This record gives sequence, C-alpha cells and structure tokens, in this order.
Amino acid sequence: MLKQKSSEYRGYRKAGIRLREEMLPMLGRLYSDRTRLLQPAVHAFDKAHTVMLAEEGLLDPKMAAAILSGLKKIESEGVVEARSKAGGGLHSGEQYLIRLLGEDVAGRFHLARSSGDLSSVGINWLQREKLLAVIRATNRLRGVLIELARRNTDTILPGYTFGQQAQPMTLAHLWLSWVATLGRDFDRLAGAFRRVNVSPAGAAIMVGSDFRVNRTRTAELLGFDAVHENCADAILELTADDSLDVPAVIAILYHSMAKWADDLILWSTAEFSFLDIPDRFCGTSSIMMQKKNVIGPAEVKGASAEALGCFVAGYHALKGPTGLPITERHYALETLWRVADNAVRDLGWFCELLPALGLRKPHMREEAWRHWATATDLAGALVRERGLPWRTAHQIVGILVRLSEERGFGPADVTPALLDEAAELYHEQPAGLDAETIRQALDPQHFVAARTLQGGPAPAESLRQAQHFAESLARDEMTVKSIEERLALAARKLETAAEAIIAQHGG
Repeated sequence: MLKQKSSEYRGYRKAGIRLREEMLPMLGRLYSDRTRLLQPAVHAFDKAHTVMLAEEGLLDPKMAAAILSGLKKIESEGVVEARSKAGGGLHSGEQYLIRLLGEDVAGRFHLARSSGDLSSVGINWLQREKLLAVIRATNRLRGVLIELARRNTDTILPGYTFGQQAQPMTLAHLWLSWVATLGRDFDRLAGAFRRVNVSPAGAAIMVGSDFRVNRTRTAELLGFDAVHENCADAILELTADDSLDVPAVIAILYHSMAKWADDLILWSTAEFSFLDIPDRFCGTSSIMMQKKNVIGPAEVKGASAEALGCFVAGYHALKGPTGLPITERHYALETLWRVADNAVRDLGWFCELLPALGLRKPHMREEAWRHWATATDLAGALVRERGLPWRTAHQIVGILVRLSEERGFGPADVTPALLDEAAELYHEQPAGLDAETIRQALDPQHFVAARTLQGGPAPAESLRQAQHFAESLARDEMTVKSIEERLALAARKLETAAEAIIAQHGG
C-alpha cells in the first residue's frame, strides 16, 4: 500500500505516487528555508480557509473543529518553529495535522487550494507587512524633519546647482523639501500597499475550483481589502507586477535617502565643514589616526544600491512567457525582505542622526554669500532702483563678478565705483547704486527674508509650509491607523470564528 502511515506522513510528494525518486534533501531544505518567513501568513490562511470551508458546508464541522484545534496546538508550540520542524514548506500545516489527526480528517482542508494561492497569499501578506513598517518609518522621519525645520528657519547656507554655489537658502527650506519628497514616497508606498492587499485566496493555481468556496469571506478573515477579480491575475506564477511594484517604490525612497546621505557626508568634510556627524555614526582608520570616517550615511548609500538591484533582479526573475516556472522569483523576494528591513533601519537612523548634527551656523552663513551666491539680488536691485531690463542687469553683474575674480575681490569688496565700471563696460552708463543698497542686496539674510512667495525660504513662509506638511502628515497617519485597525479587526474575526467552531463542534 502506497498510502503513508499518518504518524510518518512526509507530504504529497512521496516517491511512488507521481515521481519515482525522493527529492534531493538539499532541495527540500532549500524549499523549507525559503518559505520560513511566509509561515505566519500561511498559518493564518490555513485557519481562515478551514473556517470558510466549514461555514460553506464543504467541511464537516467536527472535522473543522479538530483541524482548528490542531492549528491552535501549532500556535502553542510556536508557528514558525513547529511548522519548520514538521517540514513541507507551504504545506507544513497539512503535514503536521495529518500526523496529528490522520489523513481522513486533516487531508480534507487543502480542498480547493494550490501551492499557487498558498504562496501568493503568503507573499502578499508579507509584502503588506513590510510596506506597513516602511510607511510607519517614513512618517516618523517626516515628523522629525518638520520639527527640525521649525527650529532652523534662520540657519542660512548656500544652495548648489552643478556642484557650484547657486543661491542662499535655509536649512529649514532644504529639510522641508525632504519632507515634500517623503510625502510623495508615502503616496507611492500607500498605493503599493493598496495594490498588494488584495486576496489571491481561492484562486488555486489559475482558475479556482468547482467547489463553491467563498473567496470574499477568506479575504475578510485575512485582512485583505479586496479579492482578485481574475484567478489567473491572482497567482504570482502568472502575473507578478505587484512583486515589482513594492521593490520599485522602496528603491525610489532609497534614491532620495542616498542623496541625503551624500549631502551629509560632503558637508562633514573639512573642505565644507558645515556640520559635525556624531561619533556614534562614524569609524576611524587603522593607520590614519586622525580620520573620522562617516559610516552610517555610507551604509545608506550601499543599501540604496541593493534596493535598486532588488528591483532589477525581480524584473528579470519575473519576466518570461506566462506559465513557465519562475521559482527564481524567490531569490528576488528574499532580497526584498532584507531591503524593506534596511529601509526601516535607515529611516530610523536619519531620525536619530539629524537632530544630533552639530551645525556650524556662522560658517554656513558666511559661505552663503562669499562666493557670490547672492549676486542675483544685486541684479534685482538694478532692476528695481534703476529700471534696467533684467538681462541688462544680469550682464552687468556678470561682468562685476569676473572683474572681482580677476582682481582677487569678493562680495565684501564691491563698491559703487566697481559696479559702475562693470556697467560702463556693458552699455557705457554707470550703475548708480549707493553702497548701502549694494550691501543689502548682497546680504544672505536679506536675500532669504525677501523670498516670501509661496514655497520660498523666508522664515514665516517656512513655518507655514511646516504647518501644511504637518497637517498632511496627520492625515496620512490616520490612514495608517485605519489600516492597522482593519488588520486587527480581521485577526479578531478569524480568532472568533475559529473559536466558535471549536466551541460548538469540538470533542
């Protein structure tokens, strides 16, 4: 007899059924290890599916009660540990329960399911879990940056384009731009969560089953917001774009974090000396004892490369004709779990690092004008005070900067005579600005204060932006709270339904 003894049951792939040989132990271990992270999700699916089968009359209530009691026994032993010990990967629940209850009972609860919807439920469940953690961490950093911006509306520093000083701004203005970026990241992450939190349960491997399963009920018990309308679309072996969606949005988030890490590393150099990185984020050299190497932000840059690599690996692993094996997708997914965890870590590092930065404010302010970053306002003064066309004023100040560089002068050395000389070289007429007008036009504090337009760096406008972003953050945090409440409610519904069947029909 080929039927296995229940106490020795080793799964449906036993040699002598369809296949002649046992699987290589190494391949079996690889499969079990790969599915280890999915076990809590698959366990919940086992419970929800059993409840649904009982409610729909597809499973005898007494047998359902016995199966649910067995699943509770797994929980008492530790879901991941007990199921890993039982073996069978995604089918470890069935393997454990057949040994416990026998095939005539436990062999019934895989009805209308496949490895396809088991893995797809597990992957979607874990993707939403990882996304939710990244979303929480993103919102936390948004809050930290908003508060830092409120405290640094007077911290002036140069802004850069093409690696050259461009115009003065404030640290508040810069950090609020980071907040705006993170707001878009939230939208992308929340969108990916919405697309991932759709239930494949009941889709089996592509066409579902002729047994009348209630896919909506299973989705409700698992906390999914909807059901895949098309069974083929539900299964990752066939359509896998949601497994590209998640690494894509995390890679975009990491792109910004890497840029910010670059800023911090650059600004901490002796050449910039804008700020000091706390020692706990740094290392030193085994030979150059004077070194203070910035390690934390450098780790962020490295992790960003892996985030992009995860998307590229997923793209290649998941492409190909419909229905061909894509076991290689698991390699990309294993990287995704790590990338998502790294994102939570690195967002947390920013939350700790940014408030602890040692800001060299006087030096930053001095650098914000000594290399002509305020030159545009001197041209603006020519427009306002002398009625010159902007292009004429632009050209005159350009000549002024060239003359000053040739003579070793800086902005502090500009006199009315020097500006007149530049103007006469351009159109044979003096500029006609007095020394006080020139001084004020080149002052970085006045430069910042004058930009009160919506989105500008003036202190009052930065505070308005901070409030705007804080209100947006509050709305987004309510979105997260609503998600958490829905997931908690689903978990309670599942437990209540399982306990009711056990109480009513258990032996």
